[in-house]
Amino acid sequence: MSVPVANSVEKTTNPLAAFGGGAIIGALGGLVGLGGAEFRLPLLIGVFRFAALQAIILNKAMSLVVVAAALLFRADTVPLGTVAAHWPVIVNLLAGSLLGAWLGASWATRVRSQTLYGVIAALLVIIAVVLLFVHDPTAAGPPLSGVFQAIVGVVAGFAIGIAAAVLGVAGGELLIPTLVLLFGLDIKLAGSLSLAISLPTMIVAFTRYSRDSSFVVLGQNRAFVLIMAAGSIIGAFIGGMLLGVVPSAVLLPVLAVILLLSAVKIWRHE
Repeated sequence: MSVPVANSVEKTTNPLAAFGGGAIIGALGGLVGLGGAEFRLPLLIGVFRFAALQAIILNKAMSLVVVAAALLFRADTVPLGTVAAHWPVIVNLLAGSLLGAWLGASWATRVRSQTLYGVIAALLVIIAVVLLFVHDPTAAGPPLSGVFQAIVGVVAGFAIGIAAAVLGVAGGELLIPTLVLLFGLDIKLAGSLSLAISLPTMIVAFTRYSRDSSFVVLGQNRAFVLIMAAGSIIGAFIGGMLLGVVPSAVLLPVLAVILLLSAVKIWRHE
């Protein structure tokens, strides 16, 4: 069941809020290696008053902008050649995430808004827990190798693809711990690899959402999208430049707290 399209940019009377929100979230995304959608989604629902599915579609569009920009802006610290050299890991996770993204987007377009709010809140809590207790940059080498590692990688990618599509996010909060724990990669490299994996995964989900009537929310709010996208690109640039300056040990707990607060806000949304 699709959510009727009733929201328009006129409800966001302050373009500076859209630009500023995009910039702050883009900076977080560029710094950690995320699309920043987990923070943008509560903003779209709670502040700009978009319905759940509309917010997810807008969120997906903004996440695509941030992921593409952040991947480039992080290249000074993590060269694109280094990212490309790990193509087997990228392909392994994409093998599951692309299918998961399509199925997750298909499911999201058929559920009631209130159900979607509950699912979004639950997933945000799960992501916060992952950031606090799983995302360990000091973890030892990969626990699996060979065929077993590949199988677990496909399964993990599938689950992440579904979660990313339902939330309208890039999925980096789950991809980064997977890359660190399953493949034993450095945290900074994992952040850039997560962006490389997220980009095609989000394009698949975005393509599926384009078949739903709620997709017209992008056209009806073109000015809003452009303003927030501009802020997101500038923020992603700032975040990319700050990579390596802000310790992950300090940043990740802060992000987890924001996610938990966002989950409460969405859960109470009417």
